[in-house]
Amino acid sequence: MSRAIKSKPLPTRHGGPSDSPGFLLWRISNTWQREQRAALQALGLTHTQFVMLAVATWFGSQEPLTQARLSQLTGSDPMTTSQVVRALLANGLFVRDAHPTDTRAKMISVSDAGRDIAHQAIGVVEAVDRKFFAPLGEQQASLVSLFQQLLDQKSLTD
Repeated sequence: MSRAIKSKPLPTRHGGPSDSPGFLLWRISNTWQREQRAALQALGLTHTQFVMLAVATWFGSQEPLTQARLSQLTGSDPMTTSQVVRALLANGLFVRDAHPTDTRAKMISVSDAGRDIAHQAIGVVEAVDRKFFAPLGEQQASLVSLFQQLLDQKSLTD
């Protein structure tokens, strides 16, 4: 009589999904994004729109921003950046002007209305973050450091 050998349903080194850092990151990210989306809805922004608006507000005061540079700074693909920039332009939160040094490029700037909504939205987003990450307590700084380490390593290989 042979014994049935219990095997894993997938050829993985993990004992299950709860041991996979990638799967856990995916679940946490989805939960966090859902909470951010719900909070930003009152301001009429998607989370991606908020990120583009916040980054443009921050970096636009330091350098002329093109759509390509905004894509690079946010880590978004060019197509997503293009769609979001069009929406923010249509909503009057961005304006497009001639680039000061590159005649072929257009510069993206945050309008006064965009700056106002960015100031409101940052408070909303940070409140969600405080609540979401509160269970980590003092470990939040370690999490941020680990995320930065992963991003730094990823940018070296791209």
